[in-house]
Amino acid sequence: MSLIQRRLQIITSDTNEAVDMENSVQVAFASTDMKHVNQHFGSSKSFVIYTVSADAAALKEVSQFEAYAQDGNEDKLIEKLSLLDGCAAVYCQAVGGSAIRQLLSRDIQPVKVSEDAEISELVEALQEELRNGPTAWLAKAVSRQNKTDDDSRFDDMEAEGWNE
Repeated sequence: MSLIQRRLQIITSDTNEAVDMENSVQVAFASTDMKHVNQHFGSSKSFVIYTVSADAAALKEVSQFEAYAQDGNEDKLIEKLSLLDGCAAVYCQAVGGSAIRQLLSRDIQPVKVSEDAEISELVEALQEELRNGPTAWLAKAVSRQNKTDDDSRFDDMEAEGWNE
């Protein structure tokens, strides 16, 4: 049974095309209003995901989850973790130790922020960091994001005369 109640994915738009995908990262925010980080990671009712580069940011996705009992059952995190695959970080008000380990094992940096931190300000701070030299975790995330997973590089190698 899926815990995702609603999911809006932005497939293409002028704003998304303006974000330099080569030097960007995807980040998630635990938010119920799409303006503030106002949720604990494990009990978050929704996530807002942005693609962010030094010069632009674009909304990529918004997902809402069904309400469920806070009974300590960590299997409920699996769907949230899967949703965040490809994100460099998740910003939230709090996150438990087990969730931190699971996030880090997926190369997702948990970032704890103050209550009702504004998403727009966090995005601006991230852009400033990308412009001025990222911290270690962000530099690593940008490097991972820039690795291509498509096999077109093999086609390019073959065209250059490479053989197995």
